[in-house]
Amino acid sequence: MMQEIYQRGPIACGVAVPDAMENYTSGIFNDTTGDTDIVHDISVVGYGVANGTKFWVVRNSWGSHWGESGFMRIVRGINNIAIESDCAWATPVDTWTNDTRHHTTAEEERTNIVRKFKGVPKKNFLGDKPACRVQKLSFPGGEKKPEKHAWEEVDVAAIPDNFDWGDINGTNYLSWNKN
Repeated sequence: MMQEIYQRGPIACGVAVPDAMENYTSGIFNDTTGDTDIVHDISVVGYGVANGTKFWVVRNSWGSHWGESGFMRIVRGINNIAIESDCAWATPVDTWTNDTRHHTTAEEERTNIVRKFKGVPKKNFLGDKPACRVQKLSFPGGEKKPEKHAWEEVDVAAIPDNFDWGDINGTNYLSWNKN
């Protein structure tokens, strides 16, 4: 998790939400109830160590009035509120330069995988179902895994003890929190 955050950016993780988390105002949060029922998603935007306690820097969607201006620090390394058990991230690919731009294939056109807007949108690619989560995702030609994973690019010993996308040498690379 640390290598992915350090090298590529924030990651999404599912978490449990005990009452104490809803009432969090500041400090390094450590739930003692053992709640691991994942019911909410957050962004892990950094990590650190303070007074010997390792923590994750978490961005929540509950607005800037919650926590530390919409963020919280949660104890790291013990899977508190299941934060280390259900995370996901993407490895972005350059699709905007000429040599790597995606060109819609005939198969994509035929199956409406890609919706194009030329004045009038094409038929909903989910058919008559409401536009929500896709029940089964298909990767024509198979899933394409990255050539190198984050943990293969930088030795764990080279990763700093404290890192936060909200403060890299005084620059905040995160979008603002909306209430």
